[in-house]
Amino acid sequence: MGVKATELRKGQVIEKDGDLHIITEYEHRTPGNLRAIINIKTRSLSTGQTTPMRLSSSDTLEVAFLDRRKCEYLYRESNGDSVFMDNVSFEQFHLSRDLIAEKMGYVKENTSVEVTFHNQTPIDIALPKAVELVVAKAEDAVKGNTATNVKKDAVLETGLAIKVPLHISVGDKVRVSTETGEFLGRAN
Repeated sequence: MGVKATELRKGQVIEKDGDLHIITEYEHRTPGNLRAIINIKTRSLSTGQTTPMRLSSSDTLEVAFLDRRKCEYLYRESNGDSVFMDNVSFEQFHLSRDLIAEKMGYVKENTSVEVTFHNQTPIDIALPKAVELVVAKAEDAVKGNTATNVKKDAVLETGLAIKVPLHISVGDKVRVSTETGEFLGRAN
């Protein structure tokens, strides 16, 4: 469906040249007595390449129809691709490591996530703002380093490496931000 450039928003997915692009930046400017200028930056969902675009307020773009479904993450294959199962139809499908590699550090096996589909093809996963994961490996705390906000390296059960405070040890459950990858606190 065609949408005017003034109605576009950051995060929307558009179809351009047979490929899907997500809008990563949106700026609407009206310089003085001139006509409005809309500057957007898009990232291709297939190649990852970013492209700047300059539009007028009368330009129209095709917005992609996306469908989100609850699916269960089953396992990771030897080539790095992830296997998911639709919770309604029980069909299994693969998502390429290239599409979602940075997000999979926050997802445990056998947990539900929202998968985004375009024309019945899975293209992305949506993560919650924070997840709770168990610390699998952590350095030992050094005596005397408690006076300041010192952090140590830790590896979580999914293989994600983060910095945690010294009092966190192996087996502790921690909350981690999926947007920044930072330690948020100990989970109950």
